[in-house]
Amino acid sequence: MKKLAVLGHPIGHTLSPVMHNASIKALGLMDEYEYGKLDVPPGELMARLAKFPSEGYAGVNLTIPLKEVAYQGLKQLADSARILGAVNTVEFTGGGMVGHNTDGYGFLKALEEAFGKTVQSDSVFVLGCGGAGRAVALMAALNGAKSLTLADVDAARVANLTAEIKNVAPKVGIFQCLEKTEQIKACREADLVIQASPVGMKKEDPSLLPKEAFRQGQRVFDLIYMYPETAFLSTAKACGAQIANGLGMLLHQGAKAFEIWTGIKPSVEAMRNALEKAVYS
Repeated sequence: MKKLAVLGHPIGHTLSPVMHNASIKALGLMDEYEYGKLDVPPGELMARLAKFPSEGYAGVNLTIPLKEVAYQGLKQLADSARILGAVNTVEFTGGGMVGHNTDGYGFLKALEEAFGKTVQSDSVFVLGCGGAGRAVALMAALNGAKSLTLADVDAARVANLTAEIKNVAPKVGIFQCLEKTEQIKACREADLVIQASPVGMKKEDPSLLPKEAFRQGQRVFDLIYMYPETAFLSTAKACGAQIANGLGMLLHQGAKAFEIWTGIKPSVEAMRNALEKAVYS
């Protein structure tokens, strides 16, 4: 039996075991693989990772706050992790541990699935430039976005991300947006709007932007997946925008990770059904 798991601190909220074990069952691999979860503090991560191969682990996922710790600590990084500066998937190989990042893949796959296109030639508005916002902004810049508007209340965070994007994708236009009135205008002008702040994780959280920020013909993607619609998405939909939540991103980053560890294509539909049942029923 080969073990797989997701590591975080805390880890109670994770849905990764739900979707992965559903796929393992659907593929008839229950005698070969099992997927669990482990609470691992950041200071213990690298020591724990080093022991996992001898304990029968084929690979692990990492979530908050371990992605940057692994990026700093691992000697071998795939291009996906090197570009995004974070590791969410660790593969145990004969040549040692390799860090990957499947979040970017999951983001692009979710956009394509929800809207029929990714970011090519789009003006993209990113609200929230922390860990998740940083990753999706970099992926948009590297995958054909025409321009990026970075919106956050933290000026230093926006400035740092601007410098990173200019380094990897110098031809992409970048605009910074700190004030709410500027954000409303910039959001309305964008083709693709990405909500990457944690506001909306509580059901009672209001939309960070009012209806004036949205219009018909836009595509609006919220990385939060706990509810079919956050207030942000509901506001956008009422103005005629197409909307999608972050469940697809969670699904596809997980599917990619499983394939990296096992060389086997997972049952994406079994994973999706398990996630939707866990989140929406």
